[in-house]
Amino acid sequence: MDLLDKLRAIGARAARFDGAVCRPFDTVFDEVLGPCEVLFNGRPVLMFGSNNYFGLSFHPAVQAAAREAVGRFGSGSTGSRVANGTLRIHEELERDFAEAFGKRYGMIFSTGFQANLSLVAGLCNTDDTILLDAACHASIYDGARLSGASVLAFRHNSASDLAKKLGRLPKGETNRLVIVEGLYSIHGDVAPLADIIGACQAGGAYLLVDEAHSFGVYGERGLGCADAQGVLAEVDFVVGTFSKALAAVGGFAVSDHPELRALHFAARPYVFTASPSPATVAGVKAALTVLREDRLAPLRLWDNVRRMRAGLTRMGYTIGPVESPIVPILIGPEELTVGMWQALLAAGLYVNIVLPPGCPKGQCLLRTSYSSAHTPAQIDQALEILAAVGKQAGVLTEGGSGVAQEAAAH
Repeated sequence: MDLLDKLRAIGARAARFDGAVCRPFDTVFDEVLGPCEVLFNGRPVLMFGSNNYFGLSFHPAVQAAAREAVGRFGSGSTGSRVANGTLRIHEELERDFAEAFGKRYGMIFSTGFQANLSLVAGLCNTDDTILLDAACHASIYDGARLSGASVLAFRHNSASDLAKKLGRLPKGETNRLVIVEGLYSIHGDVAPLADIIGACQAGGAYLLVDEAHSFGVYGERGLGCADAQGVLAEVDFVVGTFSKALAAVGGFAVSDHPELRALHFAARPYVFTASPSPATVAGVKAALTVLREDRLAPLRLWDNVRRMRAGLTRMGYTIGPVESPIVPILIGPEELTVGMWQALLAAGLYVNIVLPPGCPKGQCLLRTSYSSAHTPAQIDQALEILAAVGKQAGVLTEGGSGVAQEAAAH
């Protein structure tokens, strides 16, 4: 074995697409024309593969706040929070998140990935046990590994399997952390949080919920799935990101546990990373205000989701069963999925592609996601492109049934 063999294997897999106009996971856009449109190879392309759920990357108040912060504080923090990187606006934003969630304490981070690394590795050590949903994000798995704790995965969205695994741990101890996501980013399904909380309480476990994709989208206050399901007060730690609904880069955590403040010193990814840039913090602060004031935006988002789901179902595509801003289109074979993804982009529609190891072999999919900024005309145009490309690729039949549906029926 050679040190570089792993990278050579990845390179060989990618080389199959050499010469193509676009390669999976390696698409370069020339320009961003707006929250729902980009420029690719000099041509406008509809963006249906972004997590810009409310189009705030181009909101005037958000852009103005970011520009003003650059003038006041400079372009970067040039240091970690424990060195020279803490500005008053960092602490103000932490208070804003704590207040929004009705929690006592808040922390912000330079990336959403870093937020999970910091919380999981900062809370747990080699004497502890982490139980995580099998479908959790890579940042959660990496945080668990970094902590050195014993790690157990339970079946996706199965509170009964979680309860079983908790029941096998020593009685009377509480050195265990359960981690789930509110909204899962590939298939767009939602955690049954009340049942998860029941299992945690019976098994003496703390609970961390990652609301990265659900923040802003779920609940009357837009705080995520825990709020929507009426269990926010029973969640020990909520983690989220700036890069979805808030249209920036960074992350946050809130909790009623005063021990959260000690993570400023205990979480290595936090201690040794430069703090978020002033422009990012100011932009997120403005975006948070917009989200709290404009509660019609979620209604527009859900209208777009339902319009698209209805159109995809009518055409015969097999899509995820749960209504959420993430709509997976199940295709199957890798070559067919890649070819269809490329054809969609060539026709003017960008979506995400999910291939192994991001999914099981033969279960590849196209991940589409939606924004309140999408217009009905853009939704209809995307459906027209999907209809034409699906028929050309043989994914849709003339009779309106999808090949994936037919395969499932047999």
